[in-house]
Amino acid sequence: MSWLPEASGHATRVDVLLAGLLLISLAVLGLVFGLMVLNIIRFRVGSGVPVSHEAVVHKSWGFEIGWTVATLVIFFALFIWAARLYVVGFQPPSGAIQIYVTGRQWMWKVQYPGGQREINALHVPLGRPVQLLMTSEDVIHDFSIPVLRIKHDVLPGRYQSLWFIATRPGSFRFYCTQFCGIGHSRMTGTLVVLDSTEYADWLDHTPASGSLATAGEMLFIHNGCSGCHVSGRYAPDAQDTSRAPSMVGLYGSLVPGPDGRPVRVDGGFLHDAILHVGPARTPQANYTTTMPSFRGVLGEDDLAALVAYIQTLSPSVPAGMGAAAVTARDGG
Repeated sequence: MSWLPEASGHATRVDVLLAGLLLISLAVLGLVFGLMVLNIIRFRVGSGVPVSHEAVVHKSWGFEIGWTVATLVIFFALFIWAARLYVVGFQPPSGAIQIYVTGRQWMWKVQYPGGQREINALHVPLGRPVQLLMTSEDVIHDFSIPVLRIKHDVLPGRYQSLWFIATRPGSFRFYCTQFCGIGHSRMTGTLVVLDSTEYADWLDHTPASGSLATAGEMLFIHNGCSGCHVSGRYAPDAQDTSRAPSMVGLYGSLVPGPDGRPVRVDGGFLHDAILHVGPARTPQANYTTTMPSFRGVLGEDDLAALVAYIQTLSPSVPAGMGAAAVTARDGG
């Protein structure tokens, strides 16, 4: 049982790690100060212990090396334990619900796969993995949900990802923990954890202007992407990929990176590819067209919609099903 409020399995593991680190640190501190006190008492004035320079002092190198190695091994084990928790926090399981969170002075904008939108509120289902894809429209923010023990810097022009499984229903606060201007203290919100039935009911009764994937499809056409990229329906010739890479099956695949090494195409990759095109970020390929940068043309809301649409073109998503339909199919 944690001594702090917690609402996820990750929170419990983090608390156990911190408790272990605290106990071991106190044990080492007690050992060091205990030896200091012992020597103060042993060599006090009048104790009869010879302290002259002529006294022969025998140093035990075995003891010195032993306790040094033991503490090194203990703290290295703690480091591996903490690193594993850190890495797992950025590896969401398959089927996680993807929710887009955008920081802006001084608010949090939230977009759901079905097109629902909120400001300074985040609704999630109980017991299901949720992946947050986060970015900023202006300065560096930091998204933190203390009850889940998760936090991460939110950078402008980049996607950052966190995931969690809420294990307790209720309402909990989340914050920006990076000073971001005079309104920083007001940049808070509420996480609402609902059971599956309540969450489905909330989705049904929350206004939505079409799914993210549908909005992304319209942006794909309006911004001329369909003139070069094959997407299944929007291309002059569905067999022609000489002008630009095909979007069909791209999400989740491995492609050559700028250094030739394979990289996984995910939301962050697509976000960067749209905003930060150029030889330093994109692999060299023999395409007949050069893609322009859409920085300043597309906002973060538009980018989230485009990523959601491209994701539906992956073979793992059945044809004709947008992200919202997939969410409903999975029970959320």
